[in-house]
Amino acid sequence: MSFFGATSTTGVGGAANTSTAAEKDIEVSDPPTDSISSLSFSGQADYLAVGSWDNNVRVYEVGAGGQTQGKAMYPHQGPVLDVCWNKDGTKIFSGGADNAGRMFDVTTGQATQVAAHDAPIKAVRWVDAPSAGILATGSWDKTIKYWDLRSATPVATVQLPERCYTFDIQYPLMVVGTAERHIQIFNLTNPNTPYKTIVSPLKWQTRVISCFTTNPASNGFAVGSVEGRVAIQYVEDKDTQSNFSFKCHRRDSVPNNKDQALVYAVNDISFHPVHGTFSTCGSDGTIHFWDKDARTRLKSFDAAPGPISATAFNRNGNIFAYAVSYDWSKGHSGMTPGMPNKIMLHSCKDEEVRKRPARK
Repeated sequence: MSFFGATSTTGVGGAANTSTAAEKDIEVSDPPTDSISSLSFSGQADYLAVGSWDNNVRVYEVGAGGQTQGKAMYPHQGPVLDVCWNKDGTKIFSGGADNAGRMFDVTTGQATQVAAHDAPIKAVRWVDAPSAGILATGSWDKTIKYWDLRSATPVATVQLPERCYTFDIQYPLMVVGTAERHIQIFNLTNPNTPYKTIVSPLKWQTRVISCFTTNPASNGFAVGSVEGRVAIQYVEDKDTQSNFSFKCHRRDSVPNNKDQALVYAVNDISFHPVHGTFSTCGSDGTIHFWDKDARTRLKSFDAAPGPISATAFNRNGNIFAYAVSYDWSKGHSGMTPGMPNKIMLHSCKDEEVRKRPARK
């Protein structure tokens, strides 16, 4: 483990709200030196774990005023593609292009390898099962593996129809998005067999899947695609009338000409832990807050001139972190010199994230 500069942040010019004056979001000090792939807050305290293409996971402490301090850092042997925490906030898990899943013990400062695949690990999530906590890892080797941290071998391996691009868990629901637009839905009380398999309702490649967090959390999920669309999907057939999709992260290349839209990837979807509203971010540098039940946009702001690659709410939803960073949506050729790598903290006002009254 290594520590890095314990300097406080300074406020910087932040997001411009489309309906109000520009606000001041706060820039995190000592950011990663390469593209930021993943952000994850602890469920117990305001600690933010950050995965990066510079092969490192960084941990920041966020103070009450938004000031930040680097607390720890540990390496992979390749780009870090995803990070998450266990429920009690004592361990961080990460997956990377080195085909390894690693665990960082916050109390001891020790990092160890706890998972392995035959190809890069694209996603990691903690399974807070009633009997024992399990780590789930999804890989481009077309498998999900479940790991009991006391064992060097997986307790189970699930074959996927294609490479795992994204998955999310809100126990007992797990939803996996793969290449070729497959979506597999699991009930983790029976973790080895898909409960349901569907084709994405969106016509283009799946970029992100995020499960609902409230009412009840396990009944649905959101899907974002490379083509600037999001779909809200419910698990059970009886709720399919509530499924819908909508366009976002698009710009008109010619004013007032809807047929000339510039289309951007939806890079991340984060659900608010209290209100169940959600955010989307995209390659267009904008962030939107949405209420799926009222089917309305709550807030929109231009956060950066370049892509927003990852987002996360803290445990009580009053801090929203977002990464200004290249998102690889245009491949290697799109990585131009001087691309920023910044993590910004937005203080959430209640009116930005609270649900609106349902439409009559």
